[in-house]
Amino acid sequence: MQSDYLAHDAIGLAELVRSREASARELLDIAISRTEAVNPAINAIVLKDYDAARQRASQDDASRANGANQTDDRSAQAALAGVPYLIKDLGAAVAGLRMAMGSRHYRHFIPNQDAPVVALAKAAGLNIFAKTSTSELGQMPYTEPELFGACRNPWNLDHTPGGSSGGAAAAVAAGIVPLAHASDGGGSIRIPASCCGLFGLKPSRGRVPRATPTAAAGELGIDHAVSRSVRDSALLLDLLAGNADRPLGAPGTFLGASREPCKPLNIAYVTDPMLAPSLSADSRAALDDAAQLASSLGHNIEPVSLGIDFAAVRHAFLMLWSVTAEEMVLHADRVTGRKPLRDEFEISTWAMAHVGRKLGERGLPGALEEQRRITERLTDLLNRYDVLLCATLAGSPIKIGEMQPTSAERMQMRAVTAMPLEPLVKKLLTEASNKAFSWAGCTELFNLSGQPAMSVPLYWNARGLPVGVQFATRNGGEATLLRLAAQLEAARPWFDKRPPLIPARS
Repeated sequence: MQSDYLAHDAIGLAELVRSREASARELLDIAISRTEAVNPAINAIVLKDYDAARQRASQDDASRANGANQTDDRSAQAALAGVPYLIKDLGAAVAGLRMAMGSRHYRHFIPNQDAPVVALAKAAGLNIFAKTSTSELGQMPYTEPELFGACRNPWNLDHTPGGSSGGAAAAVAAGIVPLAHASDGGGSIRIPASCCGLFGLKPSRGRVPRATPTAAAGELGIDHAVSRSVRDSALLLDLLAGNADRPLGAPGTFLGASREPCKPLNIAYVTDPMLAPSLSADSRAALDDAAQLASSLGHNIEPVSLGIDFAAVRHAFLMLWSVTAEEMVLHADRVTGRKPLRDEFEISTWAMAHVGRKLGERGLPGALEEQRRITERLTDLLNRYDVLLCATLAGSPIKIGEMQPTSAERMQMRAVTAMPLEPLVKKLLTEASNKAFSWAGCTELFNLSGQPAMSVPLYWNARGLPVGVQFATRNGGEATLLRLAAQLEAARPWFDKRPPLIPARS
């Protein structure tokens, strides 16, 4: 059954349960077995809820055996019944389970109700059995929280799986589950998808109910998933976005769109490195390869420069990011009921919160205005083109620890938080952001604009590491992206590509 498990995506596993070729308990036991086998190497799972998940699976199997749910009804209400599932340990609360968010301060916080995306996942029949690692409060594009230790990439354990949904991507790439919850406030679905050879779609702003009841500054973030197949992401988007009452794959649904032919598209091949200073040879090769593949499939590819002031984009994004950090760190007591203390947070997170406190109030109006201008510019461009093609990352997956603050940088951060003089705060922000954006500066633009964007795994470099490419389209245009993604998937299949951690036949 192990090899059968790896041969199926989430939709395929649900069909096995529906047809009684496998039970929900059997699938869960395999997922748990795979977790125990590979998690010591990748450190993707930070909380286990095996007993409750086993009980749910056994109850589902008993109901099925007693004749319940035996109709041919393909409604999405139980579209993924019996499929094991993982929730990212950030924002998406699961009632009764700790939500540490990679932080020592939050490590004892236990929500008393499910977030909307969790409730919808449960309604779809997904069986949540564990939670995945994230960078502390989702602040970093890699997943190395001090609380839980570094999460590692199954393609090469010396490298990052990306972040902040690194645990989710590592778990999917390692074959624990075919689909896992992820969220994206600055690239946190697309970055780990690129690093781990997965499909990752960030939906349009507002498409999916917020994980938290209050909106963060600029509404940068949204929840969805990383997956091994395009159709899994399409179906999950239907389930999360209000198509649960429609037949699976019906016209007008996202799953239906993923099954439709993709018409020839006008694709703007974006040559800008975005917020990064430049693109590596790997990223350029991945882009050229994707452009050639798309062209061979009948799409019109036109090199384009966005004509955007990326210094202004960077400033706007950092202002919004720092204000959100201030809320999550310095006002953490609004969630946990406890006063936040310095030694409960990583120094870089604590420092970013103080940037928000020092600069946010004055900087926020200008950042929101720049966000409006960016959105207007991209909207205009996408009135002329169907899709944008650009890099997901400026380079291949970095090594573990490569972007951690140096001793000198930590000293600077401590000094700034102790004495937050504006020139020092601005200097810190510039230097820290230069470091992060040098690798992970290609995704933030579409969080600012709110437009849907996806990372597609079409290229592996000479060292065997995946390098995804990014496509974006106009607001509300997920169906266009899913048609294109399914076409690319058929032309250049990636589902059976396995990292060295997983034998081709387990």
